[in-house]
Amino acid sequence: MPGLKLHGFNNLTKSLSFCIYDICYAETVAERDSYIAYIDEQYNANRLTELLVETCALIGANVLNIAHQDYDPQGASVTILASEEPVEQSRVTTPLSDSVVAHLDKSHICVHTYPESHPGCGVCTFRADIAVSTCGVISPLKALDYLIHQLESDIVTIDYLVRGFTRDVFGVKHYIDHDINSIQNFISEEIKSLYHLVDINVYQENIFHTKMLMNAFDLNNYLFNARPEAFSEAKQQWITHLLCKEMREIYSGKNIPQKL
Repeated sequence: MPGLKLHGFNNLTKSLSFCIYDICYAETVAERDSYIAYIDEQYNANRLTELLVETCALIGANVLNIAHQDYDPQGASVTILASEEPVEQSRVTTPLSDSVVAHLDKSHICVHTYPESHPGCGVCTFRADIAVSTCGVISPLKALDYLIHQLESDIVTIDYLVRGFTRDVFGVKHYIDHDINSIQNFISEEIKSLYHLVDINVYQENIFHTKMLMNAFDLNNYLFNARPEAFSEAKQQWITHLLCKEMREIYSGKNIPQKL
């Protein structure tokens, strides 16, 4: 907050966590396997490390340590520890699989990926879980637009909360140090125009939640290694139904009974 003078370090913890989902249709088992292999390559530990290092730069954090892992058969994680102040040398571990962890001084950023496919139809879903937790004056909210844009998101669920307290020079405790009434305040108008957004906030507890669902649906953007004209009109409608059902279920957090 403007003019707030603190006694010592800002001890507030600001935690931003969100899930990003990308939905796709792959007609055959072989194509589903190819989709998962494609996603695994696109979002491997090295690529995720690049995204998180850039995220640190955006929020003004300095990388202290990076840990990352690629998993078998698929998936990756990265964690970074960071600090507000510059450090002489960053230590980067050798990638083992599809995970990355970055350490910041009292702050950290991590991402985990989960590519999977439906066992009974061609729907495939890629999920990335991202958590950014900071102390001090740096804010994880500055990275929202960048991460949503980089991970091509059909559905996004975001949680932000501020925990702990920090004291001013008079000894008064402050439980938040910035103005916020919605996570949407920190998302660009350009990105918001692409989504239907809903908020669920608990202001007295400094807890904020936003869900985002892509507005437009174009089947061309949801077929893996195929074009709509490869399918009959009826099959196109059925695929559209499956994909939209998958997205509505993820967005609402509950299964929708299949109509016969």
